[in-house]
Amino acid sequence: MSAHAPSDDSFHGHAHFATPPPGVTVRHDWTLPEVRALYALPLLELIHKAQTVHRAVFQDNKVQLCSLLSIKTGGCPEDCGYCPQAARHHTGVKAEKLMPVAAVLESAAQARAAGATRFCMGAAWREVKDGPQFDSVLEMVKGVKALGMEACATLGMLSESQAARLREAGLSAYNHNLDTSAEHYGDIISTRTYDDRLRTLERVRKAGISVCSGGIIGLGESVEDRCGLLLTLANQEVHPESVPINALVAVKGTPLENQKPVESVEMVRTIATARLLMPLSMVRLSAGRKQMNEEAQLLCMLAGANSIFFGDKLLTTGNPEYAQDMALLEKAGIRPLEPDTSR
Repeated sequence: MSAHAPSDDSFHGHAHFATPPPGVTVRHDWTLPEVRALYALPLLELIHKAQTVHRAVFQDNKVQLCSLLSIKTGGCPEDCGYCPQAARHHTGVKAEKLMPVAAVLESAAQARAAGATRFCMGAAWREVKDGPQFDSVLEMVKGVKALGMEACATLGMLSESQAARLREAGLSAYNHNLDTSAEHYGDIISTRTYDDRLRTLERVRKAGISVCSGGIIGLGESVEDRCGLLLTLANQEVHPESVPINALVAVKGTPLENQKPVESVEMVRTIATARLLMPLSMVRLSAGRKQMNEEAQLLCMLAGANSIFFGDKLLTTGNPEYAQDMALLEKAGIRPLEPDTSR
């Protein structure tokens, strides 16, 4: 096996290399001026640099298809200014019970049949509580893994013991976004601190679960805030294996309902900078695709995005339809990562 090939036990959609390929440097000591300088490069130069690194690491240039299901919708006690699932916001999203295990696994099987290699389950909780509901989530994780898919979950804050139990159940990755910079965070959320989020990421890493952590642009942040978010992620002792980049989907009834849509060029810049800072990570083009045209989405992929979420909904907000996504990939000659057919 090549010195740079992923090991046999690596997750299907990750580029886990023993050492970076020639010409690619992995750093954990970035400074904010360095990140800002990258972000501010002329756009085509920035894209070229990012694409050069991207092709060196992900030589087959495929895109991973991921599916996201809200297994417990609404009623969240937090006050995230962007989130329609917060109980205190008047968005029309009603609190629902946790979905039955069988229904979740049926959705996972449908996603796998459509080409997904990663299935993420999201619950509108502030934190995980031990008990029957968490036990059901563990069964969901086991079932998704049995389908030959990566199992990802986003359930709020975790204790060390809960992270360990998720790992024992076979969880591939845990999503816990930082959202924005530490400096801007208090303007968006008051019910959970930035350090709370970092501690959860530490527990996930300690348990041996792959870390999925990114953020949202368009929250009224400055360019410095945007770069600060990427800096925090890139200076982790181990880079997140997965970095979702979201554009705010402004939902009526949330405090950020009147935010202007993010310009596509800003998404491209953010993705390209993330690719340069974290060259071995999967960079995921996540929420906000519905407000981007096909050319903008392809430009994001050129800049280093190699994963998309497909399906008609991301938790509670709209997403491009499956047929549109498949048509776009086909027109561009981009091949999806193949599902694991050994199971």
